[in-house]
Amino acid sequence: MTVNNYTFPKNAVLGMQAEACFEAYLKQSKYFELLAANLQIHGEKETLGELDYIALNLKTDEVVHIELACKFYLYNEARGNTEAQKWIGPNRKDSLYEKLEKVKHKQFPLLNTSETTKKLASLGIPEPTSQQLCLKASLFFPKELNAETFPKHFKDCIVGYYIKPTDFIKDEAAEYAIPSKKEWLLPINSITNWYRFSEIILLIEDQLNLNKSPLIYKKTPHTVERFFIVWW
Repeated sequence: MTVNNYTFPKNAVLGMQAEACFEAYLKQSKYFELLAANLQIHGEKETLGELDYIALNLKTDEVVHIELACKFYLYNEARGNTEAQKWIGPNRKDSLYEKLEKVKHKQFPLLNTSETTKKLASLGIPEPTSQQLCLKASLFFPKELNAETFPKHFKDCIVGYYIKPTDFIKDEAAEYAIPSKKEWLLPINSITNWYRFSEIILLIEDQLNLNKSPLIYKKTPHTVERFFIVWW
């Protein structure tokens, strides 16, 4: 679907960029009517949480609660016992498993609280009869692995690979970019700052010294690659 008259919020943090894009989609969708977005639920003394979206499915007349997540995960075979535990954030601060657990035990149950019932009633919004998670994941696998070995629902989300700093080999024919996190959702052809190897290696070292795994774009006359260089 083409979203008309929409300006991408490139100066917002990545999560808010994803939320703005999804809200714009729902507002112009032929299949959904957006009833509420970023609906905060308050208790007597504190905010209990937030419902991302309440929408009406125009085909089924069903009101649905949708939680949105936009995540970048790297596959670490040694991390955990389940597939969800092995997909971790670039700096090992979160995982797919942790996100799914948060949705299951915190975000979804919020819908069933008395505070949410009162909030929806005050806005004249019917209570949702179902809940869904829209997880937009960009996955990266170790370069030495074969992406074809992953289950289809993971393989379909793979957009690149990751390497150790020692595996970052000089290529005089290539140009490199090191986008900020606010630029991770932008098309690669919208990135304007490109560097030679001698320049990018210094920027990479600065990030690694801070225990940050930078996302790198490598562009040659015939190919474009996207990969993380991990500090761990």
